[in-house]
Amino acid sequence: MYIEQAFKFKQDLWRYLLGILIVFILGWQIIGVIPLGIVSWFKASNAEEFITASESAFSTLFPLKSNLYLFLMLLTFLGGFVALLVVIKLLHHQSFIQLTTSRDKIDWGRFFFGFSIIAFLTITTTALDFLYNPENYLIQFEWKSFSIMFLIAIVFIPLQTSFEEYFFRGYLMQGIGIASRNKWIPLLLTSFIFGSLHFFNPEVDKIGNIAMVYYIGTGFFLGIITLMDEGMELSLGFHAGTNLIIVLLVTSDWTVFQTNSILLDLSDPSKGIEVVLPVFILYPILLGVMSWKYKWTDWKGKLFGKVLPLKKY
Repeated sequence: MYIEQAFKFKQDLWRYLLGILIVFILGWQIIGVIPLGIVSWFKASNAEEFITASESAFSTLFPLKSNLYLFLMLLTFLGGFVALLVVIKLLHHQSFIQLTTSRDKIDWGRFFFGFSIIAFLTITTTALDFLYNPENYLIQFEWKSFSIMFLIAIVFIPLQTSFEEYFFRGYLMQGIGIASRNKWIPLLLTSFIFGSLHFFNPEVDKIGNIAMVYYIGTGFFLGIITLMDEGMELSLGFHAGTNLIIVLLVTSDWTVFQTNSILLDLSDPSKGIEVVLPVFILYPILLGVMSWKYKWTDWKGKLFGKVLPLKKY
């Protein structure tokens, strides 16, 4: 009953439309960008350089793998997250817990299971690849730079991923579900919107448009586990684990995260295996594991059923 519980609160269409504008435009894209914009302005030698740098999110004004730039980029999500909290409280009169889950309280066990399973898989596969293909990696560990980056990452990566989950799998999932009165439309739309926002990531430029299969497929996976589990705890943990381990463990010169990670991946990406393996092999296996662990039933109803107002609210 994850989507349906939104009927307990103010759920007029205009509220959701206004809320989306406040969160996405005002909170994330305007207020959230102010600190990055101010620092970038002082780094630019003139207005022309500032405007030109804005086309690359000001990354050209900072050294490669800059911890300051990582901090400022992740800080943009704080504006969106705060705006979302204000919107659900003042515009919808909804509690944070009831945007998170249909349970009476947040199940942190589920969160840490989602985090742990992808963290374990990422660390294990990276370690094995490093063992058998050491020529594809460069150890770039520097204690001082890594320590600063670590502190930034453990605080702001979960903030970034949580904002995305609460906005897409939470706010939009419930809002579109209420408007459409079914579950498959919000699952479909939130997955495509989530994926489309990654279109300008450097991974797409490097691998090609086929990379969108991974981003949209990941959106579907996170949406499915949210609907099947009647809450966002698993998706929150999984998304945080994915990004945090990647930032800390291994990056490359063509990924969106350029950090002082332990390893630098020197290999050229395959245009097939990185897309096919997670979406069509790994994610179905993980769905099976989660379904078995949490005893999911009624897949048809939870993914394709109608969204009806609760009788008592």
